[in-house]
Amino acid sequence: MRGVNRVMLIGNLGKDPDVQYLEGNIAVAKFSLATTETYKDRAGKLISQTEWHTVVLWRGLAELAQKYLHKGSLVYIEGRLRTRSWEDKEGNKKFATEVVGDNLIMLDKRTDIHGHGFNGLPGEGLEGMSSADAPPEPNQDLPF
Repeated sequence: MRGVNRVMLIGNLGKDPDVQYLEGNIAVAKFSLATTETYKDRAGKLISQTEWHTVVLWRGLAELAQKYLHKGSLVYIEGRLRTRSWEDKEGNKKFATEVVGDNLIMLDKRTDIHGHGFNGLPGEGLEGMSSADAPPEPNQDLPF
């Protein structure tokens, strides 16, 4: 039987994306993403629990993140979990589990060049970007 490694998150960036370029001019972006769940305890008191995730985006998605995302941005990320390990300077084995993003939808409210707002819901704005896609330039004439 085959396994499934799929993650879907909606959350806010904890910091601006850190973008680096590897050999061959391959862009890689890394940032923290906070997801918060709210529930009521037995006494009816609202409890909020925040989880922090490390997100890694490659190539076109990394460049998109660098151009459009910033601390506090609300995004939908779809991808897979990846755990990597290394040894620190003292020889201790360290582990990190990251979400490698395959899809990104920006959910922030934005204002276009004419002052009209859109909220990044389906059919509006930049959505469904995959690592092979690149967004159109804002001042580029569209064919429709």
